[in-house]
Amino acid sequence: MASSRPYRIIISGGGTGGHIYPAIAIAHALQSLHADTEILFVGAKGRMEMQKVPEAGYKIIGLWISGIQRKLTLDNLAFPLKVTSSLFRSSAILSDFQPDAVVGVGGFASGPLLYAASWKKIPSLLQEQNSYAGLTNKLLAGKVNKVCVAHEEMNRFFPENKIVFTGNPVRKDIVDLAAEGLSGKKEEAFKYFNLNPDKKTILVVGGSLGARTINDSMIAGINRLVEEGAQVIWQCGKFYHKEMKEKLENISPNDGIRLNEFLSRMDLAYAAADVVISRAGALAISELALVKKPTVFVPSPNVAEDHQRKNAEALVKQEAALMVMDRDAREQMINTALNLLKNKQLQQELSTNIAKMARPRAAEHIAQEVLKLIDPKTLVI
Repeated sequence: MASSRPYRIIISGGGTGGHIYPAIAIAHALQSLHADTEILFVGAKGRMEMQKVPEAGYKIIGLWISGIQRKLTLDNLAFPLKVTSSLFRSSAILSDFQPDAVVGVGGFASGPLLYAASWKKIPSLLQEQNSYAGLTNKLLAGKVNKVCVAHEEMNRFFPENKIVFTGNPVRKDIVDLAAEGLSGKKEEAFKYFNLNPDKKTILVVGGSLGARTINDSMIAGINRLVEEGAQVIWQCGKFYHKEMKEKLENISPNDGIRLNEFLSRMDLAYAAADVVISRAGALAISELALVKKPTVFVPSPNVAEDHQRKNAEALVKQEAALMVMDRDAREQMINTALNLLKNKQLQQELSTNIAKMARPRAAEHIAQEVLKLIDPKTLVI
């Protein structure tokens, strides 16, 4: 039963932008529905959420937790100690904050916090973003009350009676862009990136941290892009920016290659783009569905359960995107993107089909499911 005090909700998880930005979107949606809702984030010390969540205006507590590495390391040897420490710390956080409900969005911190919440019989909800569930979420499925998913046939991983199809939460600026229409921002986008509105534009994004394979493939095909007259908005990531900038020293600004460490105005990047090259993380797919962009996915092979490949394959099966495997990207990525750039009919087909997956009210739907755990009388869209 709901209490008379403001709702208190903990949101746990992170590690990458693909977990953090949906979590923040859920928090915004909760406070849009109930302005006085108190929200606490729990993340992993040293990870991206420890910076991004406070920037969004929320308090966050870090756990001493990390994932298992593929090779033998000291971190792996310390893993059992980290899990034990994080479970005790999570229990203490729950006792102190006394949440009405707990939300897990994936990432290292999500497991210990939701396990501890299940011990204390606190209502909990899991948000699974991918088409193939990760190990932690599969283990948590039996302990949580609800599982919000973004793909069909997720009963392969979760109990049917707990599944709610909501889609993935997306940042408000992208939701607003999709609602308003991209054409209204095209002129602003071309001015912002100093591009020629009469030329075709490719947007290249490798996730919030960048992607080595995509960056190397761009360098390998950069002369071809210039020869074909294609403009490029390229987010290479913080770790690769200096190296990529040095490799572009012979490229003139007039050639239309716009290298960026990070794109703070993704709405304008999407508005300018005719075709997108992207990793196949759940957040990227959800944004691209909203903005209806024809996309070449290059799934990362370095993620748990190989879920990016499975995400991309699900879209290819529905004729909603093209895919180039990471191992083939250097030879095929640029050619595939340029061929798509020249094929208006294929662009339209991909755009139409990926748009069918858009869920602009996903964050609100998930927020209402959370509130329904606290008060079953809550109306859900």
